[in-house]
Formats: sequence, structure tokens, C-alpha cells
Amino acid sequence: MKVKFQEVFFLPEPKVHNIYLILNQQHKHIMGAKTILLNILITLALFSINNAQAADTTSHAKKEWFKSFSIRGYLQARYNRLLETNSKLKCEQCDRSWGENGGFFLRRARIIFSGDVHTRAYMYIQMDLANVISGTNNTHFLQLRDAYFDISVDAKKEFRFRIGQSKVPYGFENLQSSQNRLTLDRVDALNSAVANERDLGVLFMWAPSKTRELFARLVNDGLKGSGDYGVVAIGAYNGQTANKLELNDYPHAVARLTYPYEFKNKQIIEASIQGYQGHIVIEKNAKNKGASEYFERRAAASFVWYPQPFGIQTEYNIGEGPRFDNTDSITKNQKLEGFYIQAMYMQKIKKHILIPFVKYQYYNGGKKHEIDARSYLVRDVEFGVEWQPFKTLNSPLFIPFRIEHLKIIQKPINNQKEIYFVCKHS
Repeated sequence: MKVKFQEVFFLPEPKVHNIYLILNQQHKHIMGAKTILLNILITLALFSINNAQAADTTSHAKKEWFKSFSIRGYLQARYNRLLETNSKLKCEQCDRSWGENGGFFLRRARIIFSGDVHTRAYMYIQMDLANVISGTNNTHFLQLRDAYFDISVDAKKEFRFRIGQSKVPYGFENLQSSQNRLTLDRVDALNSAVANERDLGVLFMWAPSKTRELFARLVNDGLKGSGDYGVVAIGAYNGQTANKLELNDYPHAVARLTYPYEFKNKQIIEASIQGYQGHIVIEKNAKNKGASEYFERRAAASFVWYPQPFGIQTEYNIGEGPRFDNTDSITKNQKLEGFYIQAMYMQKIKKHILIPFVKYQYYNGGKKHEIDARSYLVRDVEFGVEWQPFKTLNSPLFIPFRIEHLKIIQKPINNQKEIYFVCKHS
């Protein structure tokens, strides 16, 4: 069951602390530094490839590269319209089956090819067959999600470069796979930073081998981990998000520091800080007389107490970026902030796993990936339970209550309320 309230009014400027991961500098100096960083990353990555090719390969039982490859995937099916109260509610960055004419819907249908092509080179390709073409009724189109190489500098694979299209290391929930996340969709506060979570670029990552083993265990043991994106990650990427051409000369820069720690009683926590900055080109309505390109930057802090059996997950995010201003009917650079907190409890009953949870999120800012960088004020409460009858199937049932204030140029006053029931199988 999902409850949504949506209305629009004029919002006061949000109170945002002047805390930023990256100090304010003149844009020319920033762009110059980022260009130098990008050149250094590419040069080091190419050096690592040559170094990997020259690495010692004198193993007595050498395994053919094609035997190390695996094929896997997952499927998520949904139905959103039981007990629906508002058939007009839509959300571009959310589930496309919301509202009128929505029915049974494949949210994700992923196929993943991965494996080692060399002792120091790992390849990962992920495709999605459940894409909807914007502005049409056509569905189930194939689209690339990830396509990258991880090139290890050392034999222990603690230092590595990632080259290609992959997730941008910003936000724990953004990095967490949708097959592991409890709620249906990611929160607006963090996901508005990078729609689809991915972009094309170069990343450098470092993590000790023992920490990499812990990252893997947090996922494999069903503790809702985010995967291995290094303890330290820095890099540069286009900034227009995945499967879109770059539209300016300025790459985005990103940095993340995270550290998981396991106590003697086997409880595990993880704390992170991250930030990014760059220039974004938005899509505009013809009536919008604002600029097309905007400088943006964000910083976020994350904390996770993994569910054994009780757990907490929370993130806080601040910054500035493009946002539609209904007063002047133009898009402006404005401050933003948002956070969420989620509590969960994992209960194992024989071979079944039940995870009841409750989650609250708040976001006050623009969504740069929507037309005119639409303005949002979101308050959302979700609660429910995920049931795993066996490892390869989970079926969450939950009830979100959402209050959303949306400003758009086509309809400045847009009051909406909705109640509906949501079920996901994956």
C-alpha cells in the first residue's frame, strides 16, 4: 500500500549549513585542476595496463581466461495500483508504472557478464532489458548499464583503476544494488545527484585485501552491503549520467572515503564521507529563460549499522545546483539538502528470512535530470517487510506515505494525493 500526497506552493529558501567537501574556488582554477586530475588518472591507468601485461604469469596451473567468466542476473516485477487513490500521479525518476494506464510492470531485467580476462584485469558488463522509451508506450528495450575494466596495479589487487561506465561513488544507497535494497526505489535526496547512479569516466580505488573480503561478505551474507568501491575512491566522469553524451568541456570530479569495521561480537558498522562537483547542462522548456549550464556541488555523510539482527542506515546530503524557481519561471542555482534514516530487523525462521523496516526521507532541492530541474520538497515515510523464502527470491510488501511539493512551469499549482499498495518480486 502506498500513500502519496502531492501539492505545490512557494517555498522559502532552505537552511543549509555552509559545509562543503570542496572549497570554493574560481571555476577556471577548478576546471584546470580537474583536467590535470583526469590526465593523471588516465596516464596511471594506462601504465597499470602495461604493468599487468608484464606481470609474472608462471603459475603451474594456468586457468584459461574464458573459464573464469560468469553469467547471472535478476528480475523485478511490480504492480502498484491496488487501493490507488490518484491515477494522475507520475514521477519521471521513479517507477514508470505509477498512475493511469499503469499495470503489471517489469522494473528491472538485468543480465550480467563478468570475469577475469587477465590476472590483473577484470571485466564487467551489465545490461537491462526492461527499459521504457521516453514519450512512447514501447517497453523492454535493451540498454547498457555498466561496461568497465578494473585494472589492478598490484598482485593483491588492493590498488586498481576502473575505466568505463559504472556507478559514481557518491552515496551508500546509490552504490547498493537494487536486488539488495529493502525499499523499491532510492531516496530523492541522494539519487537526485546521479540519476541511474552511473556515468562514464575513470576511477582510482584502494582497499586492503581483508577489507575487500569484508565488502564481499556483507553482500553474500545478505546483510544489504553496497559492494566493493574501495575504502578510497577518486575520479573524474562526464557528468550528464549514463548513456548520454557529454555536453560541456568540464568533467565532474568525485571523491569518497568509507571504512567498515567489525567488532569482536561480530557486529559491523560502516561510515563514509563523499563529495563531487562539476558543470551540468539541463533540458529546458521553451518558456524557461534561464541558463542551460549550471555549476553544482554536493557533500554527503553515511552511516550503516548492518542488521545482525537490528540495523540502522542513514545518510545526509547538502550542496547547491540548478532548481526551478516558480516566482520568476526560470531555473536558478540554489542550495539543497536532504537525508534519510532507515531502521531494520533481520529475523531468520528456519530457511526463511524476514526483514521488517521503516524509513523516513526528506529532500528540499531540484532534480537536474528532469526538465527545468524541477523543484521538489519531499517528505516520505515507508514501512513494510521483505520476505525471502529462499536466497534467489525476495518479495517485499510495504506502505509508503509521501508528501511531495512539486514546482513545474507547465502547472505551477499541482495538488495530488494518493494511496496504493506495492509488491515487488525479484
